[in-house]
Amino acid sequence: MAVKNKNSNYRMYLVAFTMFVMAVLVMIKLNNIQWLEGDYYRKLAKERTVKNFVIPANKGNVYSADGSLLATSIPEYTIRFDALSPSKESFQENIKPLSDSLSVMFGKPTGYYQSALQKARSNQNRYYLIASKLSYTDYMRIKSFPLFNKGPYRGGIIVEQKTVREHPIGLIAQRTIGYERADNDGKGLEYAFKEYINGKNGHRMMQKIAKNQWKPINDNNELEPQDGYDIVSTIDVYIQDIAHHALLKQLEYYQADHGCVVVMETKTGEIKAISNLGRANNGSYYETQNYAVAESHEPGSTFKLFDLIALLEDEKVDTSKVYDTHDGVVEYYKRKVRDSRTGGYGKISLARGFEVSSNTVLVQAVYDNYKDNPKQFVDRINSYGLNKPLGLQIIGEGKPYVPQPGDKKWYGTTLPWMAFGYNISLTPLQTLALYNAVANDGVMVKPYFVKEIKEWNKTIAKYDTEIINPKIASDETLDKVRAVLENVVKKGTGSKLYSKDFSMAGKTGTAQANYRDKSKLHYVSSFAGYFPANNPKYSCIVIVHKPNVSAGYYGADVAGPVFKRIAQKIYTDSPPTNHIQDLEKKIAITEQTYNTYYKKVDKEDTSIPNLKGMDGMDAIALLENLGIKVNVRGIGRVTFQSIEPGKKIEKNQIITLELS
Repeated sequence: MAVKNKNSNYRMYLVAFTMFVMAVLVMIKLNNIQWLEGDYYRKLAKERTVKNFVIPANKGNVYSADGSLLATSIPEYTIRFDALSPSKESFQENIKPLSDSLSVMFGKPTGYYQSALQKARSNQNRYYLIASKLSYTDYMRIKSFPLFNKGPYRGGIIVEQKTVREHPIGLIAQRTIGYERADNDGKGLEYAFKEYINGKNGHRMMQKIAKNQWKPINDNNELEPQDGYDIVSTIDVYIQDIAHHALLKQLEYYQADHGCVVVMETKTGEIKAISNLGRANNGSYYETQNYAVAESHEPGSTFKLFDLIALLEDEKVDTSKVYDTHDGVVEYYKRKVRDSRTGGYGKISLARGFEVSSNTVLVQAVYDNYKDNPKQFVDRINSYGLNKPLGLQIIGEGKPYVPQPGDKKWYGTTLPWMAFGYNISLTPLQTLALYNAVANDGVMVKPYFVKEIKEWNKTIAKYDTEIINPKIASDETLDKVRAVLENVVKKGTGSKLYSKDFSMAGKTGTAQANYRDKSKLHYVSSFAGYFPANNPKYSCIVIVHKPNVSAGYYGADVAGPVFKRIAQKIYTDSPPTNHIQDLEKKIAITEQTYNTYYKKVDKEDTSIPNLKGMDGMDAIALLENLGIKVNVRGIGRVTFQSIEPGKKIEKNQIITLELS
């Protein structure tokens, strides 16, 4: 018995000791929580009950030059259903009318929605998707449906809102306008001007009061968001639409890989249209990359314009200088330069060689005159800024490559190959800037896309024309070059594009790409120029990569028609604007009639005037001013008056006039 009592005492002591140890541990833990880890747990509790919510700023809009909306932010709504929130009675009462309303709005049968909602409630789904990507109007409509109109707690409706960027004119110029993201393909105007357009987010301290329900603590913790500024671009929606569809049509016909077109205002450098289209796997075309800005490649024959300017400006030769095309083949350092025409063109002038795009003529002219001093030729390229990026407003500009004499990559063939657009790399906008300078009396301007940053009617920043080179050549040189460029269209490689209805000037280009690997060789077709030729208003460049060779690949056939279509649509399809030429111009017959009329009126004679031969309207006005009532027969001039001239005017007198 004593042993049992002793064992019981041991157990009691053990239990007591264990409880004491646990109490000590609890006290230690409480002490740690209170003093050592207190800040951490207090912070954690605060984070779960108090949160700093971001108040997103509204992004600014992007407008075209004429005020059309190119990009804007709109709210987009997603509607979900908490199937456990409504009471059983409310759910059963409203499920049929709710399903009817959803059926009318979205087109699916009522039974589909009834079954889906019942299943969501059975599965205790508290986040069932009803619809997404709804507009504000659709959101307000669905919010008024039976059951949903009871709100989130009794009706179970869950509303999620986000802001999305929309482009009202669709895919047109989408790569240039840009996106919110900052990847390489999205670096358009929105990314380049993000510090203006994005605005600044605000924030507000809010406290949790229920599940997913928060309320502001007080206004002192709130920072108001600052909405983004608006961008006014240089894009002309009408010209943009023409350029986009002209390029698209040509890409589809030639099944090309990709292409771009840019239209620029000659005097200012404002980009009025820019389209960049690439081919998808299904054969359709969309704005894939900003090729006009980012793609640097060998320009081919469009670079021959620089050859001609340099030769004339450096007084090496004149356009009348005759060259032998040597049956269409010339050789430099055992490498051959060929004309596109088999057998060449015989002996022709430099001007004619340019018009027919003879490689042999231009290469001979450049090599013969600059082989002893190639630096003179290259320095002129550098002076036009073609050896460095233009410094565009859009980020991601392609890097040009101009070989420099003395570099490791300068070979004996470098100079002659540069003469017909190889061993040199330019972006489409650089080539366009050169052609635009010729059209702009030698003034080379930088292409630009944004004219103004605005906050409502207040101008935040303004961008004007920037001059790259004030005079690329003398007026004499420019006159000769312009004449030759016009002849390219009239009687040269671009003769298929000629129209008597509107004048154009420019140069075709057909370059081989990846020519070092014959298995990857393809063509790049281009056309650069300006219109109208006699008083240029716009310059334009069109480049098409990898056209289907079986359909054609020459610049005049592939790229040229895009250029022509743009010029044609602008100058023949645009609504005419009538102008009053001279308000001060006097018409003799009008002056004579006017003087005769007032001479008769000014007479203080009280007798009936001689009206024969007067215009009917003038005669009526004259008689009514004399207080005489008039009956008129016929139209034209007065041939008979019922009261003879010279008779005294009487009160309430009536006269009949016959006109013919």
